[in-house]
Amino acid sequence: MTDYSALPARDIERLARNIHAGGWAVENDFPIATLLGSCVAVCLYDTGVPVGGMNHFMLPKMSRNQHSAEDVMLAGDAAMENLLNNLLASGAVRHRIQAKAFGGGTVIETNGTGRGIGAQNVEFAKSWLIRERIPLVSSDFLGPWARKIIMTPKSGEVWCRRMVANLVSESIRREEEAYAESLKTQKASTNVELF
Repeated sequence: MTDYSALPARDIERLARNIHAGGWAVENDFPIATLLGSCVAVCLYDTGVPVGGMNHFMLPKMSRNQHSAEDVMLAGDAAMENLLNNLLASGAVRHRIQAKAFGGGTVIETNGTGRGIGAQNVEFAKSWLIRERIPLVSSDFLGPWARKIIMTPKSGEVWCRRMVANLVSESIRREEEAYAESLKTQKASTNVELF
């Protein structure tokens, strides 16, 4: 196993397994990374054994039906259950699991109508962790930033780099707007609730 604590963050990022919206990973050694806009990533790790994981979700919940089966992992409820179950299957012990969570940035305009997607994702992540009695020991939520997250599962260390509006956050914004628009067109036939 590599001693990632001896490496600069850039080298850790270069070696990391990248996940995207709807993705998750559980590892014993390799770092895990993701890029967030209004999405949230939750990192779960066991304080007693070298195992941890990260997910990346886009919406708090999504209706499950024949049209949304391929998108279900984009939803926090499925992403959180999947990450926890896979962490436990990899040797984690529930009472030693801790969480670090990030994201919920405002990169999509909400037209001033209620809370934005990012705020809803953050609220969901916090309430899910409370319900599951998993302590949230560190977080970086909300604000006008995109974020690059890198986790070393063996230690549970997480680096969060905020990025002000630039080409990266512009790319995230376009991706999230395209997905939000696709949900609007499916809403009538799929009963997907747009956040």
